[in-house]
Amino acid sequence: MNTEEYLLGIDIGSSFVKASLVRVATGRSVASAQSPAAEMPMLAMKPGWAEQDPDLWWEHVVASIRNTLLAFHGRPEQIRAIGISYQMHGLVITSKDHKPLRPAIIWCDSRAVPLGERAFNKLGHEFCLTHYLNSPGNFTASKLRWVKENEPALFARVDKAMLPGDYIALRMTGEAVTSETGLSEGIFWDYILSDVAVDLLEEFELDRKVIPPVAAVFSIQGKLLPSVAGELGLAPGTPIAYRAGDQPNNAFSLNVLEPGEAATTAGTSGVIYSVTDQDAYDRASRVNTFIHVNNQRDKKRNGILLCVNGTGILNNWLRRNVHSGSPLTYEEINRIASESPVGANGLMVLPFGNGAERMLENRLVGASIHGLNFNQHTQSHMFRAAQEGIVFSLRYGFDILKEMGVATHVIRAGKANLFLSPLFREAFANTIGVNLELYDTDGATGAALGAGLGAGIYKSPAEALASLGIPDLIQPQSHLVEPYNRAYESWKKILNEYLAG
Repeated sequence: MNTEEYLLGIDIGSSFVKASLVRVATGRSVASAQSPAAEMPMLAMKPGWAEQDPDLWWEHVVASIRNTLLAFHGRPEQIRAIGISYQMHGLVITSKDHKPLRPAIIWCDSRAVPLGERAFNKLGHEFCLTHYLNSPGNFTASKLRWVKENEPALFARVDKAMLPGDYIALRMTGEAVTSETGLSEGIFWDYILSDVAVDLLEEFELDRKVIPPVAAVFSIQGKLLPSVAGELGLAPGTPIAYRAGDQPNNAFSLNVLEPGEAATTAGTSGVIYSVTDQDAYDRASRVNTFIHVNNQRDKKRNGILLCVNGTGILNNWLRRNVHSGSPLTYEEINRIASESPVGANGLMVLPFGNGAERMLENRLVGASIHGLNFNQHTQSHMFRAAQEGIVFSLRYGFDILKEMGVATHVIRAGKANLFLSPLFREAFANTIGVNLELYDTDGATGAALGAGLGAGIYKSPAEALASLGIPDLIQPQSHLVEPYNRAYESWKKILNEYLAG
């Protein structure tokens, strides 16, 4: 009889939901599944809008868990805890019977930018930056105000406003709960008061009662309902013991917990998330500070996030549209891209075609191609220029972190998405100028390990993450640093001219 203990992690992205079953003794995933087979659609009824149906997430949560369990030959009771990672900054509003009242307004939706700017000006820039470490910008609180202003009849039925992971946990447990980390990512948290951002709620005319009760990131946050357990193939009463936004969770899964360490991803969006022990902020809110998963009252840990909305989504657009015949695989794109030199012979891509970019002060600039020569450039140059443009965008944000005095000595990533591309890895390490460590882990595995820590099965982060092992190391190379930096400076010049004009 199998007497091993296991943990289940769920990673709810805007493209896919992934589940991973992890063996407690080894910290390694033994089975995983992703749903759907093709990427989940985003509803964009107007320019700058992006919505998804929360019940569609649930459909794929069920599918990914059940498909993961097909390879599990033990008993449901052996799965000791569940962890949830989720796409950040989204808004799910529910009625008293826990039903979503409208599609979720997700992270890359930019409709609430003017409302966030209005609150920023009325409350005062200095007040917002010192209390919230951010402008209210385009975050969850501003999105909720948009619903109040534009859909008042629907808003009158709102019982709770939640982040995507809070909603999935609600479906599992019947309990509406959030976390300080989650509240900070929605700009619902006041760092000076160490409490809900009451001044912003008052400015937006929002009742504090719409905010769910707060639980610790690593804690028992509810237990699986019998009816839901049957739907998922799990045991009733299994605890939800961890939840975090996808970027803080990615950092946790990569053991990025201390100042000087950073995590990066390049999925639908591209992110560098750097840990600090300061309440740091950028005066223009081009990068954003949130409470990190391991923050404690006597040991401050915040994560500073720079985000480029259009990374993997650009690569996917090229895969589907720039080909002769059938769409290329990503492996083929990577191979073709590597046939061109650093700088793609002057062809440059600004990859900003997925909503307003916070890093560009919430401007909706769109993606664009510069320097295209019909007699010189080929498919290879286009693919390379796209990957370099993504890296250069991340470098642009990384320079903002350096302006803030945030020092980074190592950046860690999972072996996934664009980090599967040798060219992208090379461009990243040599353009950013920091050692890049690659680990064989992902967000769903990290969420499972977080649940083990939250349920008390692991006694420390070090114990939970002991299985990470030795990473693949990509270091800047002296003969490549200068060509990449030269290409970056040319790219930045084009961006600045584009923004000015």
